[in-house]
Amino acid sequence: MGMWATILVVDDEKNTREGIKPILESWDYDVVLAENGKAALELMKEDCPDIVLADLKMPEMDGIELLNTVKRKYPQVIFIVLTAYGTVQTAVSAMQDGAYYYLTKPVNFEELELILKKALHQRSIEQENVNLRAELMQERHEAGEIIGNSETIKKAISTANQVAQTDSTVLIQGESGTGKELFAHLIHFGSSRRNQPLITVHMAALTETLLASELFGHEKGAFTGATERRVGRFERANGGTLFLDEISEIPEGMQTKLLRVLQDGLFERVGGTKTIKTDVRLICATNKNLKDEVTKGKFREDLYYRINVILLEIPPLRNRRSDISLLVDHFLNYFTRINRKNIDGITPEASQALKQYSWPGNIRELKNVMERAVVLGNNGTIGLEQFPDDIRHNQPIRIESDATTTKSVESIRGMEDQMIRKALKQSGGNKSITAKRLGISRRTLYRKIEEYKISD
Repeated sequence: MGMWATILVVDDEKNTREGIKPILESWDYDVVLAENGKAALELMKEDCPDIVLADLKMPEMDGIELLNTVKRKYPQVIFIVLTAYGTVQTAVSAMQDGAYYYLTKPVNFEELELILKKALHQRSIEQENVNLRAELMQERHEAGEIIGNSETIKKAISTANQVAQTDSTVLIQGESGTGKELFAHLIHFGSSRRNQPLITVHMAALTETLLASELFGHEKGAFTGATERRVGRFERANGGTLFLDEISEIPEGMQTKLLRVLQDGLFERVGGTKTIKTDVRLICATNKNLKDEVTKGKFREDLYYRINVILLEIPPLRNRRSDISLLVDHFLNYFTRINRKNIDGITPEASQALKQYSWPGNIRELKNVMERAVVLGNNGTIGLEQFPDDIRHNQPIRIESDATTTKSVESIRGMEDQMIRKALKQSGGNKSITAKRLGISRRTLYRKIEEYKISD
């Protein structure tokens, strides 16, 4: 019994195509016949098959031309080549062009049955991965990772939606934890490529050799351990989107190769000579300022301009504080539901602590803090005690309204002066802790100490 599928058999020899049909049907496949490549393409307009089983040598349009057309128009279709013994080299070339497998005539039906099962099983796994990505995307939205009413985040979402309608390369720039990958998903699923793959590569995690293999694939025997041919991410993303995360970490040698693919869509697998053409929409992300990396000589200027067609800057959480309450509510609801807890809210003190904190880890840190609070908290209301020390010890500094300070707090400068003095006193003069509690940098703190003439 085969996995259910429709197979289109294309062969100009009537005996061959009509001889294969009953055997395929005995394995529970639906079978459609075509006498040449043009007839096959006409049939595919009406009803696209799962598999095309095509002879290489046919009049009008040969198997190679049919393969190239099918791969361009119907990339999801599995293409298997039939070839006479003397044209095996052409069949190998067909596999480099994207054929799944080749079989020599006369066909060994045991081998054919095995290949069909294997190909369909592999495709079902790939489809499952697509479905899992869609579910993960839905889960992320439910978790509230791209929620907000602040002007900065609304502007970023609006730009992402606008950019999604084009095929332009996008550079997403923002600190770690701001949700850059989620914006890449937003752009892909809002584009005309939404039904094709979205493939992600984390550039910082791989050596130059492994990265070349990941991006471009490799041929069998290309290097030690390359026991079989591997299709790279550029090929797998054909027709869809390739998301290169942490693009600033790409090794110098790979920058040149990447530039060539972006210019003409051409590359070779590692250890291979066949030039492959790909059609991908590229989205890159970085938590560094790439222009600074260019100035330092760490990133090629021509590659920078090639990927920086449209710059999408994601604001850090400290610059969109009005969204914190909204995000807290969403994370609270989400983690309460999946952990089956009965939590009805958060205390005013806990809420104030979250708004006061500087969130160096951005939304990722807020999400982790809320998950921890829900998991560790008892049923009822979440309080300060469920938060890490950094947040609990980062309380707003209260200024006593006594006679000696009333005059100085009448102005903003006076209030700032008093807050810094109080914070320094509470931290025992530790400037690092003071800066962190006030949500400012050490450099700013030193400048303010000098400005207000605060002595040790």
